[in-house]
Formats: sequence, C-alpha cells, structure tokens
Amino acid sequence: MKSFFLILAVSLPGFIFAQTVTPTTRDSSLRPQKTSVMRGQDPPKVQSFIVPAVFITYGLISLGNNAIRRLDFTTRDELQEDHPLFADHLDNYMQFAPGAAVFALNFLGVKGKHNLTDATALFVISEGIMGVSTSGVKKWVGRKRPDGSNDASFPSGHTANAFAEAEFLNQEYRDVSPWIGYAGYFVATATGVLRLYNNKHFVSDVVAGAGFGIASTKLAYLIYPHLKKLVLGKNTTMKYSLAPMYQQIDPLSQQRAAGFSLNGTF
Repeated sequence: MKSFFLILAVSLPGFIFAQTVTPTTRDSSLRPQKTSVMRGQDPPKVQSFIVPAVFITYGLISLGNNAIRRLDFTTRDELQEDHPLFADHLDNYMQFAPGAAVFALNFLGVKGKHNLTDATALFVISEGIMGVSTSGVKKWVGRKRPDGSNDASFPSGHTANAFAEAEFLNQEYRDVSPWIGYAGYFVATATGVLRLYNNKHFVSDVVAGAGFGIASTKLAYLIYPHLKKLVLGKNTTMKYSLAPMYQQIDPLSQQRAAGFSLNGTF
C-alpha cells in the first residue's frame, strides 16, 4: 500500500500535465486542421508554465527543514525497508525513449507538428535548456543523494530529461493522438519511480525534475520561432528531403553501400 501511494504521488506530474493539454487537443479535432507550418508558429501560452512551476516550487520548498523534506526521508526509509536489494538500471535508457519515439515516428512516415529539421532544432534547444538548468541547480544546491554517492541529488536529471522528451513527444504528436503524449508521460513517470527505488533520488528531486523538464521543452517551443526568424530571416524557410540510398562504390570489387541521403535548402 505504501508503494501504491508513492507511485501515485510521483505520477501526478505526468498525468496532471497530460490533463492540461487534453481540452486543447479535443478542441483542435473539431476544427479544420492547420498546416504544419501554421501549427509550428503557435507557441505554448504563458499559462501552460503554471504546472511545471508548481512542481519546481514543491522541490525548492523541500530545501528547507519542513514537512516536505521529512516526507522525503520517510519515503526513502520505507522503500529501503521494503526493497533493500532493488537494483534496476532500466531508467538509464527509458529517459531517452520519448525523444527517440519522435524520430522513429517521422522515419515511419507519421508526421508531427514540425518537419524533421525544425523538430531536431527544437529537441536540441530543449535538451540544452534542460541540461544547463538542472546541472546548474545541482551545483548550487549540492544535496547528497539518498545512497550517499555524491552531492547531485536535486533535481533528478534522469527525470528532467525524461519529462523534457515526453513533452517534446506531446508537442509534436498531440494533434495526431493524445495517447501518444500519454505514453511519453507514462515512460517519464516510470523513469522517476525507478530513480526512487534505485535509491538515487528523493521524491522532491523527482517532482522538481519533472518540472524542469516540462518547462525546458515548453520554453524551447516558445523561443524557437523568434530564434529561427533571427537566424534565417523572416521569409526564409528550410526544406529537406530524406531518401534511401543504395549505390555501387567500386565497379571492380562490386562493393556497395546502403544508407540515407539528406538534402536541404534554405
């Protein structure tokens, strides 16, 4: 029963945030679909940052000696008592699954909100914001991990990365199906839960990490249209084509090569 409430608590960031995008998704299904370019120019609204801000605030409050911090320790103690030998490092790989899904869906021909070039740029910007912000806060706070291995517990970088990529997946494919975004949130939540069971983070580390991750991707989508306009100019567009390639390298030895050809124009 204790584990059930723990998983429920850590799941709240993903599922609460998923619910905040559902009305928009349903409304969009009743309206004529916009073109990819038009949707790409519709950045997140400021109100959508409220939920990740609450998660980050929850984590920051835990830096003091209060009920939230005491909950961190009691939860850690209960998990270690119930699962002292738990060790599953699947979280090291699961954090990358939502982002990989975006590129896999593109490869399979399921188009998202942006073309592959813009989506890649958004992904890089999001990962950059997430990485800089979480590593900076880790150094500033210096919280010791539950297992005592180092002083980089707050916030959870694995969870931040997982939720950043889950929000990336949601932004790109929520107009295709909201369930794609839900799947990303589920994987991100599972990543955070595993960080707790592996005794690498406290609950507040994971909740704050979710906030940093979601906010990083939403910020990337907010600034990217302006950044793209600044770099390429107002009326400049990027076009690309990705096609399979199979050619003979050496006619004498009959060596052949297979791969993909990427052609782009600005």
